[in-house]
Amino acid sequence: MSEDIDKLRREIDALDGELLQLLQRRARLAQRIGRLKGGAPAYRPERESGILRRVAAQAGEPLAAAAATRVFREIISACRGLEEDLRVAYLGPEGTFSEQAVRKHFGGAVQAGPAASIDEVFRRCETGAAQFAVVPAENSTEGAIGRTLDLLVTTPLRICGEVELRVQQNLMARAAELRAVRRVYSHAQSLAQCNGWLNLNLPAAERVPVASNAEAARRAAEEPGAGAIAGEAAAERYGLELLARSIEDDPNNTTRFLVLGQLDPAPTGHDRTSLVMSAENKPGAVHALLSPLAQNRVSMTRIESRPARAMRSALWEYLFFIDVEGHQQDERVAAALDALRRQAPFLRVLGSYPVAVA
Repeated sequence: MSEDIDKLRREIDALDGELLQLLQRRARLAQRIGRLKGGAPAYRPERESGILRRVAAQAGEPLAAAAATRVFREIISACRGLEEDLRVAYLGPEGTFSEQAVRKHFGGAVQAGPAASIDEVFRRCETGAAQFAVVPAENSTEGAIGRTLDLLVTTPLRICGEVELRVQQNLMARAAELRAVRRVYSHAQSLAQCNGWLNLNLPAAERVPVASNAEAARRAAEEPGAGAIAGEAAAERYGLELLARSIEDDPNNTTRFLVLGQLDPAPTGHDRTSLVMSAENKPGAVHALLSPLAQNRVSMTRIESRPARAMRSALWEYLFFIDVEGHQQDERVAAALDALRRQAPFLRVLGSYPVAVA
């Protein structure tokens, strides 16, 4: 048996050498492309999305599509880093789900910079301190992130990508036993996502909302009797014990993040377009605005209303955030947008971008 294992290991070693040579060849090609671009952005969302979709389609057994795409994301990231050093702002501090979203989308070869608030994430990208920003947009359990939607109305940035992150909440603390936890820190949305579990397992513990899950972990690391709900990375970063894993009430709990920048990705055939518009304050106005989508057979995947505070409008006026399938350059989507521009008092296309690859 040991001889068989040794033989198989020698084959793996030989394959590793071949893989390394191929990776170096790919890296040299990326460098040549970077020189030919003449300063054009190294990050092209449509190109990277196409590569990952092709990898997922070709993957089989034993390396499944999700595992294969994770490997290729890092290959893409490392090669992209040879062309340009990317700076990406995200909602910090380090150890948040937002940082995980950055790593999932861009890979490890980027400079990820934490910001203290969503407003600051936008500001860093708007001023050029970062080329891209990653911000939470909505959670499958708790709904839209209002501050992100408000800022999208006025920012010059455009949506150029999206990330869907499966959010696994964990209870962590310095204490070794669950019964020692008397106070639980976490972001308000995370506390809400674990409400049922907390009612059942820690009904007497005080629940304290804080700015981020990483901040919750930091406090739990410093305070006896305190626990935090956060991602596993936060436990590692702050030296906490994981007392319970995956305590979110919804087993499919997912947060969608938006990638913001100055790019306008080209169509890929697997795209989404986000827009925001207002409606006249009269009966049937919203129905009339949505009619062009139906008439042009454009599928709407999301609609969210928000008070029009960013527009300084009259009391009780609302903006409608809408996602549709397709790219704004697609014939049907373009026709629907033309009709909407003639009808809506205010309309802005926030961006067309590739749909997230798992």
